[in-house]
This record gives sequence, structure tokens and C-alpha cells, in this order.
Amino acid sequence: MKTSTLAIAMALASTTPALAAEGEAPSAETIVVTAPRITSLDAASTAEDEHATSPDGAAFIARQPGAALVDNGTLSGQVQMRGLFGERIALRINGQQFATGGPNAMDPAMHYAPMALIDRVEIARGISPVRDGPGLGGGVNTVLKQVRFGEGQGFSPQVDVSGQYRSVDDSVALGGMAGLASETLRFGVIASWEKGDDTRFPGGRIATTGYERAVYGVHAGLRAGPGELSLEYRRQETGRSGNPPFAMDIVYFHTDFARIGFEGDLADGVRLETHADYAGVSHRMNNYEERPAPVMAMTRQSDTYADTMSADVSLRFGSAQRHLRIGADFELIDKGYMLYNPLAPAFFIHPLDRAHSDRLGAFAEWRTGAGPVEAELGLRVDRHGAETGASRFGPGVPAGPAGLALAFANADREWSGTTVDASMRLWAELGAFTPRLTLARKTRAPSLIERFSWLPTEASGGLADGNIYVGTPGLKPEKAWIAELGVDWTDGTAYARPVVYYRRINDFIQGVPFDATPGVVNTPVEMVAQASGDATPLRFANTDAEIWGADIAFGAQIAGPLRIDGVASYVRGKRRDLADNLYRMAPANVRLALVWEAARWSMSIEGQAVAAQTKVSVTNDEAASKGYALANIYGHWLVRDGVRVDVGIENLFDRQYQEHLAGYNRIVGSDVPPGARLPGSGRSAFVRLRWAMN
Repeated sequence: MKTSTLAIAMALASTTPALAAEGEAPSAETIVVTAPRITSLDAASTAEDEHATSPDGAAFIARQPGAALVDNGTLSGQVQMRGLFGERIALRINGQQFATGGPNAMDPAMHYAPMALIDRVEIARGISPVRDGPGLGGGVNTVLKQVRFGEGQGFSPQVDVSGQYRSVDDSVALGGMAGLASETLRFGVIASWEKGDDTRFPGGRIATTGYERAVYGVHAGLRAGPGELSLEYRRQETGRSGNPPFAMDIVYFHTDFARIGFEGDLADGVRLETHADYAGVSHRMNNYEERPAPVMAMTRQSDTYADTMSADVSLRFGSAQRHLRIGADFELIDKGYMLYNPLAPAFFIHPLDRAHSDRLGAFAEWRTGAGPVEAELGLRVDRHGAETGASRFGPGVPAGPAGLALAFANADREWSGTTVDASMRLWAELGAFTPRLTLARKTRAPSLIERFSWLPTEASGGLADGNIYVGTPGLKPEKAWIAELGVDWTDGTAYARPVVYYRRINDFIQGVPFDATPGVVNTPVEMVAQASGDATPLRFANTDAEIWGADIAFGAQIAGPLRIDGVASYVRGKRRDLADNLYRMAPANVRLALVWEAARWSMSIEGQAVAAQTKVSVTNDEAASKGYALANIYGHWLVRDGVRVDVGIENLFDRQYQEHLAGYNRIVGSDVPPGARLPGSGRSAFVRLRWAMN
């Protein structure tokens, strides 16, 4: 009997706790989604493969229970998990966390995970474990393809490459890895290239949504005794790519990743894990190359950078099922950007100038149990610091922004503070049922943008709501009290995994009116904002909020190779300090798939229903959205072991719809009116070919 990927995750979940470290099984709060099977005997992924044809991993992850896609552009999509997104989620690529380069998060973490290179995604739906650092929500670790150690002393080749064509934007994606490996040494290369045109929808084309991206890198590993030394380097070059929800488009992202690590047993019952990372992002964006150019005086270009250095070390005493883990980590971030008019050299200004943040943390995790009850307890303490320089500007900058820069130079531009995170997970194996309870206190320190953005601009860390924002240097860290209750059930032919949750968030960072008289332009900040087209700027401030909801993954074998799989999610977010809803909460939705899974081929008919969203944020001028229903059809054929063809049609009936979490169009001359929420993609056929050899 074959089961779905989610069903396999249920079976894994019935025995263990949080995102697994090396040598440990996945957790009760973790879904592990793997690449499609490539042989008829590959029992670990004889699954409904997680169909997603978008360029990167954000849309792929959004198909999971409790998850959604915040669509800020083809290459700028963010993952929302149970109402939280952006820096509130612990997002990693190959275990590495890093700062995004754009002040509006045009390069969120999944920007650096092309679908052609993804091996698997580890998703902690509830809370991320304390060893992964602070963060209010769940965690995602996207693992890219790498050469694995072989069997025997001789070297053997490994290859895993794929190519895809998608009709809705005439896009092509090619990528994969190749290398050599023995039982003690492995070496490989990784590369991908993608290019797409404007996305089509039933009403025409969404202007300025084309994109281009390339990735290449190398990796190696040396196994010595009970441990492994690993090295990897990766370069990503994103070319000209449109971003209709933002005031500018991507000219380039040039990003370098480097990571070195050692994981191994020092003695019986003592395991060491340590890593050191670097990520460097160089980014340019402007408002005149990909979209209709404005008048000369409003021509703008921005150059940004973000460098992240981090390291971690931990010791585990005991076994995978009973242990104490202690560790420490640090993170250093340098970030800044310059806004200028390339046609007027005297006009330049640094809204974030030589900004730095640092974090030093320590944690302990205890895995224990009594009788049928298993437990994982975690505690971490972090010391944070942040500062920024006095902003430089040119002689062509008007008096208003120049005055704000001088005032900021004389203000307090430093902050430091301490955060404490704690978690407790309890679960019990009771035959077909595994009840689970999670209680936690989680925190997040404000970003450099939220704290130090003194110039009124649309830089908001990826909110893309069209509002103008300024920061608040004295922001407090966010603090969430979390409770989750769920159960895993399976009887061998069916499964269900419902979860209910509640988060009470103190000092939740939200844009609020700049002063007590919004619309009355009586401060320098409001005057500068008015000159930029918005007389009612928002200020990042500490508020109080609560988020609650439920989600479920379920499925059943119907008869023979026929089965049904489903996912349903509901989330609600409100301010507690006033009567308003939180911005960009995903509407209730359900996805059902009827699957016929034979030994070498499959066919899946999928329906997705999304409810209307009327619980919107007045503060953020959020528009309500209508509900809709879509149909998709997918299939695959294993031509022979190692060769697989996938085909499908998404939005089968070419339905016109708007995703509630999509951004608002800023492009003049598009088939989408300016200010309207961006529509979803029209009917799209795709074909994908994959070849793998181990």
C-alpha cells in the first residue's frame, strides 16, 4: 500500500519532537517534504508529490497545513505560517540563517531556493526549537541537493538534474547537481538557471513580472571516523526581475553563501555539532528600467548591502531519544542602503547607513520521558545589540529630508537588550493516537528597518501595503505566549492530524499612525511623507495582538491505488490594544486531491477552495477579497528507474481570482489597474523532466 507524503510524516511524527538534528528522527511538529520518487521501489517517497511549479520554495511550502504564500512578486514570495511571516519565522537554507539584502525583503529566504535545486523541506508548523535561535513562529529549513557519501572505497558518480517549461509565463527552469563520492569523500557541483516572461491571467498580462536567476556552487565532505567535515560555497545572481507591488524592480542581487561545519561523536554518548557561516548580499533596484520611467526629478535607484556572519556550537550528552543538549551561537549583521537619482549626482541619501546588529545566545534542551509520555524542554537566552551611523546625504537633497537626517544624527542610535525563550513539548504514543501539547514563550528583536528607518519611505521589510513608514529606535522585542494542542491519528489506511493553537503577543510590532492627528500635516516627517505622495505615514510601534486558529492534514485509502488527501487551514489575527485586525491574514482554505497511484505512474485531480477575507486591517488600508475555487490536474510517469516526467495543468478552467495575500499593483500601463490587488495566474500547463543517478 502506498501512502501520501503527509501520511509518511504522520508516521514519523508519532515518535519524536522538533526539527531534527543529525542522527535524530523528524519531530512531532515537523513535516518533511521530499523530492519526487524516481524509482518504482522508492518507498520513502511513494507519495503525492507536492506539486508546485513556481520558481522557488515559497509556493511549494505554502501547500502545507497552516502555511500560505505572501505573493510580493515572482521571486519575492514569503512564507506565512499560522498568520506570521517574514523575520517572525526561523527560515534557513541548508541550516543557514541570514539577513535579506533589500529593505523591502525583495529577496526573502526562499528567493535563494530554486525549485530545481530543492532536495527536501523540513517544516516545523508550531514553534521552532530553541536551538534554531529566537523567533515567534515555526521554522523552515530548505535543504538543497548535495552529493551523498557512497559505498566502498572507489568513487562513483551521482547526478540529479531536471528541466521544466511552464506556459503561463513561458518560463524555463534548468538545474541540478552532479559529483563523485566514496564512503569517506564526496564532492559535487550545483547549478540552476531560470528565465520567465510576464505572467498571464484571464484579463491579459501582469506587466513587469518577468525574471531571470542563476545559481552555481560547490560542496564537499570528508568523513573521518565517527564525524564529518563539510564545506559549501554558493553564488546566486538574480537578474532583472519585476516587482509590481513595490516602488522599484530588481536590477540585480549578487549573493554569496559559504558554510563550514563539523558533526560527529567525540565519545560514546557525546556528540559535537559546530558550524560557521557567511552570507553577503549586494542589491540594486530602480523605478525606470523594467517599468515606465517617471519624470527626471522622480527617477530613483537604490544600492543596498547585507552581510551576515554567524557560528554555532552544541554538545549533546546521551542518545537521540534521551539527552541533554547545550550550545551557543552568535550572529553579526551589517546592513545599509543608498537612495539616489542617477540623473542628478548631487541627490543621494542613506536612509539606513552603516547599520549593525549583533546577537549572542546560549541554549539548553532536555529530551526525557516517563512511561508513555515523552517530553522536550528548551530554554535560551540572547543578548542583542543594534546601532547605526549618522546618515550621509548629498547637496541636492531638499531641506525637509536633510533636516530629518540631521535630527536623526543627534538622536540616540543605539539599543541593547536581552530576550528569553522557553518551550515545553509533551506527547504520548497511545496506539493509533498520539496526543500532543506545546507551551512556549518566544521572542523576536526588532529589525534594523523597523528600528532605524528615519526617512519616510515604503521600506517596510516586505509588507508591500503601499504605505510610507518610519522606524522607532526604542522598540521593544516582541514576546509571544503560545499554546498548541493536537493529535495524530492513523489506522494504516487513513490518517488525520488536527491542531488548534493560540498566540498572545505582547509588544507586537505594527505600523500605527505617526501621531495623534493623522491627516493633519504638522510635523517634519508628515511634510516629507506628503511630498512623497502619502500625508498619513505609519510608524513602527509596539502594540498587542493575538492570533488563533486550526489546521489539519488528512487522507484515506479508498480502494486499491485510489486515495484522497487533504489540507485545511484557518487563522484569525486581531489587535488587542484597539479594535482592528492584523494585516495579511490568510483566509480559510481547503485543498483536496483524488489520487490514483500506480507503480510507475499517477494521476491527481485537485480542488482548492478559498474563502472570502473580510477581517482586514483598517490601519494598513487593507482591501477585502472574494472567495474562489480552482481545479488542477497533475500526473507523472516513471519512464524507467531514474527518469521521471511530470505534467499538469493548473487553474484548469482559467478562473480569474485574486489571492488575498498578493500585493497591490504599482505599474502604470499594465492590464491590472494601478492600486488593484494583483490577480492569480491564469491557466498554466507545465512539463518537467528529471534524471537522477546514484
